[in-house]
Amino acid sequence: MVTDRATARDRPPEEAAEDTSFARGLRVLLTIADRGEIRADELSTLLETPISTIYRYLRTLSSFGFVDRRGGGYGLGPRLTIGRGSVVTSEELIRVADPVLHMLVEETGETAVIVRRIGSAAVCLHQVQSRHALRVALEPGASLPLHAGALSKVLLAYAPAEILDEVVHQGLQPLTAATPDETQLRADLGGILATGLARSEGEAISGSVSIAVPILRADGIVAAMGVIAPDGRASLAWRTRVAHLLQQAASAVGGAVGT
Repeated sequence: MVTDRATARDRPPEEAAEDTSFARGLRVLLTIADRGEIRADELSTLLETPISTIYRYLRTLSSFGFVDRRGGGYGLGPRLTIGRGSVVTSEELIRVADPVLHMLVEETGETAVIVRRIGSAAVCLHQVQSRHALRVALEPGASLPLHAGALSKVLLAYAPAEILDEVVHQGLQPLTAATPDETQLRADLGGILATGLARSEGEAISGSVSIAVPILRADGIVAAMGVIAPDGRASLAWRTRVAHLLQQAASAVGGAVGT
């Protein structure tokens, strides 16, 4: 959102509780992704969560195909094992990307973000916020639909065709007046694949401009990296410069992870 001081404390209690439940489930999923394969009791110990709660999350994740039972442990399910690029852990991505995101903020003046696809959502792994009082922020753990915004559309463009079919089938809920419909979305995705670059204006967050690129390795997409700014500071010259910087940054991160 575009904000100067937006925090979880501003949310209603029931919404904060919902976010907490989502965050716990997300931690279970990301821990499985990081470890490759892990037992439920190990998850319970690592996450300091009762084993009964871990099994509840595992049942939910399994029902959606996000995790699979493998002997005595759990690994990523068929919905998430897409090429070897998905083997790069979120922990490694954050560690490698953090200094690059800081450099992007210094160079562009705006918030730099890295996101990863979890099922049919784009989940923020890490952000480095702009130093401006008025800035756009996307907190770690926040999720966005795949059909709106440059970061999300990069992930969707490089996802298997069945993911796009699922997103369209679920209905392209408009987040703002600028959220694309199916015709525009398909055209945007084709452009992203052709150029390796996505741009959007107010599609997911009103009053914002976002520019994003994929982080790629030879074996597939790893994540998406982008810069988000209030539209009043996003001049044409700024957008051109950010696109160039992002492509260099993504190449550096892609070359460093999983090596």
